[in-house]
Amino acid sequence: MRNYWLISIFLVACSETPVSKIPFYNTPDFNPYFISEAEASSKITHRIKPFAFYNQDSTLFRSESLQGKVYVANFIFTRCSNICPDMTAQMKRIEKAFQSNSTVALVSFTVTPWFDDVKTLHKFGEKFQISSSNWSLLTGPKASIYTLARQSFFAEESIGYNKDTNEFLHTEHIILVDQKGRIRGIYNGTIPLDADQCIEDMKLLLQE
Repeated sequence: MRNYWLISIFLVACSETPVSKIPFYNTPDFNPYFISEAEASSKITHRIKPFAFYNQDSTLFRSESLQGKVYVANFIFTRCSNICPDMTAQMKRIEKAFQSNSTVALVSFTVTPWFDDVKTLHKFGEKFQISSSNWSLLTGPKASIYTLARQSFFAEESIGYNKDTNEFLHTEHIILVDQKGRIRGIYNGTIPLDADQCIEDMKLLLQE
């Protein structure tokens, strides 16, 4: 009888699917779900919606190119003189950590596309020495960027989810997205320790 229970416990333990160390996020309140990939397949329904914007090289960048990649996204504007340079510095640290990894990408969306055309973004990239082919600075119609930011990336959490597109979008968040377009992390893009955590979480996602 004792051996029977030991075998039963062993079989149950072996049949349990490992819980992901990186949480899944499904709603704007960023309530974390620490569940297995199998559970996430049915419980996590939110995905980043498809998008297409022009990058700093005047090339149309489509979100399809991010499929199968781990990527981070943030929202900036080139005339920002305090928070955005800090965020860009932390994004550069993330870029450097994965500079030779083609399965990692970074995307920075401008929140002032009426100022930040492709030429301006190109100059911004030169100023901050953004030379990696894996980091795209994107511009396009304001309404499209703002809707994507708030309803796909939850850039302003629940407070900003239903804001009108005329209301200015400004956030310090860096959002981590996995290979299937699901949100897996949210970090303060001005804090080095948060950037460090983002890097570590990305490494774990690449191993899943």
